[in-house]
Amino acid sequence: MKNHDLKVNMNEYLPLRDVVFNTLRQAILKGELEPGERLMEIQLAERLGVSRTPIREAIRKLELEGLVLMIPRKGAEVAKISEKSLRDVLEVRRSLEELAIELACQRMTEEEIGELEEAQKDFRNAVECRDVMLMAETDEAYHDIIYKGTGNGRLVQILNNLREQMYRYRLEYIKDADKRQILLIEHDNILKAMKTRHVAEAKAAMREHIDNQEITVSKNLKEKE
Repeated sequence: MKNHDLKVNMNEYLPLRDVVFNTLRQAILKGELEPGERLMEIQLAERLGVSRTPIREAIRKLELEGLVLMIPRKGAEVAKISEKSLRDVLEVRRSLEELAIELACQRMTEEEIGELEEAQKDFRNAVECRDVMLMAETDEAYHDIIYKGTGNGRLVQILNNLREQMYRYRLEYIKDADKRQILLIEHDNILKAMKTRHVAEAKAAMREHIDNQEITVSKNLKEKE
């Protein structure tokens, strides 16, 4: 296991097992724990200054999220980012995002449209600052406003669960500096359609947004093989 500078971000409101889970999860998403890297309970426990129990619980939860694989006679390792898993997730996300944008286009209040405009400004600032993690956060915040605008709590719940599985792919996409201006344009197109309440245009803009992500990340994954 590589000598990563992993630190537990203590949160007085969360149980230790959740803190450890969040710490390891962020390390995987940011690439500090790399795809294919073994997760040794004893070494991780020593590095984070905790017992093996919360490490074991965290690894089990990460396996459920698809971020960790349990290999027979070998143990846990960070799951590799595969083109197949990307395609599986994006097929589902594409349909759900189209449903979300259709509902939001019909149901969002003018105040929520204003929030979407502000979220786009935040995303633009993050792109200008070239801060990859901030770009991912502001991109999520932009989509969150659309999800909330659907007024459908069950749909929001499903999309949020799917988003966890999408996070690594989103980072791969945003790391590609050539695509950031395209991302901005795609967000602008979605916002414009939302403001005019043009459902077909909004759905087409969202579909293009997802399709471009799949094309770019698939290409990046093939280049890494």
